[in-house]
Amino acid sequence: MWKPEHRVAGERRGLRYPSDMNDSEWTLIAALIPPARRGGRPRDVNLREVLNAIFYVLATGCQWQALPKDLPPKSTAHHYFMLWDWDGTLERIHEALYVAVREAAGREASPTAAIIDSQTAKAAQKGGSALDPQGYDAGKKDTGRKRHILVDTLGLLLGVSVLPANIQDRDGASDLLREARRRFPFVERIFADAGYQGPKMAKVAAGGGRWKIEIVKRSDPHRFVVLPKRWVVERSLAWISRNRRLMRDFECYAATVAAFVRLAMIRLMLKRLTKPSPCS
Repeated sequence: MWKPEHRVAGERRGLRYPSDMNDSEWTLIAALIPPARRGGRPRDVNLREVLNAIFYVLATGCQWQALPKDLPPKSTAHHYFMLWDWDGTLERIHEALYVAVREAAGREASPTAAIIDSQTAKAAQKGGSALDPQGYDAGKKDTGRKRHILVDTLGLLLGVSVLPANIQDRDGASDLLREARRRFPFVERIFADAGYQGPKMAKVAAGGGRWKIEIVKRSDPHRFVVLPKRWVVERSLAWISRNRRLMRDFECYAATVAAFVRLAMIRLMLKRLTKPSPCS
């Protein structure tokens, strides 16, 4: 429920755009951005403004070339977005903020339980790319891509995988879980819906030693019921979809979608660390 205290925590007055970072948020993230390479011309780009431009695209869903004139141009903002995704900067920022949020909540840095689910994003254009094609989801009757996300019990992102929408959940989760096992070795139990049941998922879980897949099924298919644990990942998907760039699949490449999903969670964690609230 949206309460008055939540509205105060999400207040963005005084900023040029609601998507801009305030001083507290920039302080948290500035030290995590790598310095310019040695040699050559000194860097004269305002990296705070570059991040503001990237967050503006994420929040509003506008085209890169439609950035306002008081933000860095498309060539600069898009270059740094692709560079930071390629060199792992976005992932490192995400991991540092993730640990900080977990510790601020009184939790251990590495979780012991996780929840997995997927979301089909309808394509906004035809085809995608030859390397990252789109697919048809017969269940949702949409053409696009499917985002598989793994979150902890706080709803924070542990991993994301973006695949064509025609790939079944149990088939698309394998790589995501293998990567999560490497980064989060203390996870013991993963909650999932019925789309992830079957021998293939059980085999992937068995490879993790102590891993156990627990299927949470609907108790009443004819009415809405809040399901234990599964509501956490559903809420995370709703958080991600608040960003208009992620409401549909606008990207040619799946890696770009995954980068925007990480950015959405970085944005959320910055707000948690600077203005904590019950609903974030």
